[in-house]
Amino acid sequence: MANRVLIVGGRGRIGSSVAQDLVTHTDAEITVTGRNPEGSIGPALPPERVQYLALDLADSAALRKAVSQSNLVVHCAGPFHYRDAGVLKTCIESGVNYTDVSDSRSFTRRALELRETAKNAGITAIINTGIFPGVSNSMVRRDVEQLDTAEHIHLSYVVGGSGGAGVTVMRTTFLGLQTPFEVWEDGKWQQVKPYSDRETIEFPQPYGNTGVYWFDMPEAITLPETFPVKSVVTKFGTSPDLYNHLTWFVAKYWPASWLKNNSVIEFLSYVSYGMTSVSNSFSGVGVAVRSQVSGIKDGQPAQVRSTVVHPNAAAATGIGTGSIAQLMLEGKLTKPGVWSVEQALSTELFEESMQSRNFSIERILV
Repeated sequence: MANRVLIVGGRGRIGSSVAQDLVTHTDAEITVTGRNPEGSIGPALPPERVQYLALDLADSAALRKAVSQSNLVVHCAGPFHYRDAGVLKTCIESGVNYTDVSDSRSFTRRALELRETAKNAGITAIINTGIFPGVSNSMVRRDVEQLDTAEHIHLSYVVGGSGGAGVTVMRTTFLGLQTPFEVWEDGKWQQVKPYSDRETIEFPQPYGNTGVYWFDMPEAITLPETFPVKSVVTKFGTSPDLYNHLTWFVAKYWPASWLKNNSVIEFLSYVSYGMTSVSNSFSGVGVAVRSQVSGIKDGQPAQVRSTVVHPNAAAATGIGTGSIAQLMLEGKLTKPGVWSVEQALSTELFEESMQSRNFSIERILV
């Protein structure tokens, strides 16, 4: 029998990108869900392989039925700041493997709390897949493995305009400005303010030197758990740089009560999305990730740096998540429990998956 994949939130741009990757690289039968009873799969997906299902995540019975009819569930219904781990719990109870595109620290913590429950049920759950987090985690793992001792991890990301995604990505950005967060620095947890401490990073073209800022990402908590390093930095920026300055201004000067108001978040999200609909024409909608790991090799200080760039951030997310889903469907990625990507995926499998998708990651040893 063919594998059956349920993509929750699969009608959105991220979910559709995941579905497209699975259509290309697997023979799975795919069901994409959305809240619209009159929805469809979209014009880019083949109807002989993909079907649409109207599904409200609040309807636990309908969710359980859809999950039980699948071999794998891919959760793409963000923003994950608003999500509990209900879909993951349903998968564990139903004996169905799970992966997602989550990018929220709070959601990640809730998911990781289910590690032993999933392990006891024999269910493999891989969270935080996509481009960042996701491919970025595996880039770090590969870089760490080049050194005898890894001491410092510095991850930077830049997205052009909207990244080819919908308004949800704007919500995620502004939700990330709501509160200070803890980062691993100098061997201890320290609090930083979101979108602070601008740093100029050299990315591959077309981005070049771009400003990035502290941003709360799941890697900030999973990488210190995975690797015994002294510090983990996660910084994010946008192109054009004007958006960085506007976001910095909001983070620094707007009252916290405004940023915790859902109406304000919606206003900012739609205004920003409208602006990017204009600027996308010259900024593009791509993404670049830069991993830099410092430490010791052969008794000497050393640094490993990896970079990747893709012209469409949504499509790159589909590649990251689709590759994980493919490996799970093929039985090559089996690790009962709940894990972040770098904790579950070997470098060998990561490289094979990226090569099969012509997703080129450059690496240099300094």
